[in-house]
Amino acid sequence: MSHAPRIARLRRLALHGLLALPLLAPLGVRAEALLVFAAASLKPSLDAVLATPRAAALGGITASYAASSQLARQIEAGAPAALFICADQDWMDYVAQRQLVAEGTRANLLGNAIVLVAPRDSAVKLDIAPGFALASALGKDGRLALAEPNSVPAGKYAKSALAQLGVWDAVAARVVSADNVRAALNFVARGEAALGIVYRSDAVSEPAVRVVATFPGATHAPIVYPVAILAGHDTPAARDLLELLRGPTAQAIFRDHGFDAPPR
Repeated sequence: MSHAPRIARLRRLALHGLLALPLLAPLGVRAEALLVFAAASLKPSLDAVLATPRAAALGGITASYAASSQLARQIEAGAPAALFICADQDWMDYVAQRQLVAEGTRANLLGNAIVLVAPRDSAVKLDIAPGFALASALGKDGRLALAEPNSVPAGKYAKSALAQLGVWDAVAARVVSADNVRAALNFVARGEAALGIVYRSDAVSEPAVRVVATFPGATHAPIVYPVAILAGHDTPAARDLLELLRGPTAQAIFRDHGFDAPPR
């Protein structure tokens, strides 16, 4: 017997305000929607992953992007995210310490690098080494764009690298802090900052900037993007999405966008 008349009647009742219940999904279609909280640097690549046929087959998936620090605090406050993809271990630890990670679902998803970028038409050349002339390269009034260096992972990695290289004190007063790394990238892309430090994956996605140099991995902690299902959301749909993100198709897309396999 066809369910179509009943579904049509429910839709008419809902339209007239006589039914406060959600409409039935068509038979054979997963009704569950998943909200993914993801570090801002993941937006171009994760959007591409979620546009694949296999992701579409999982049902409704929505991604919300911001700094990992902001997302972790929203999760703590009760935001209904099902998965969290973070740009460092510290903020995933923050969530896990509050018993907000589903047991056995945390994994290292991706790696990355940080790079010094300039506007595409800039002629700046620099080799990154101890004591390198970063302040001079900024010019008289130029600014250095970073994600907020005391809480946002990309900014923390950048500050650590500059301190390790002995140049942080020389440029600290020239830093323009952004809410997240994509915002720092935009400062450089628009020519509002002479230089910036962002993830390699950000630079790959933005044709208005060019990479001046890559920071040696030894100047900062390993860049790791952990992923986990969040407590109360450990469902078959969430498990399927986690498997997809770790699978070869998604990993190839992430690599095309400038990410690495996670450090071991």
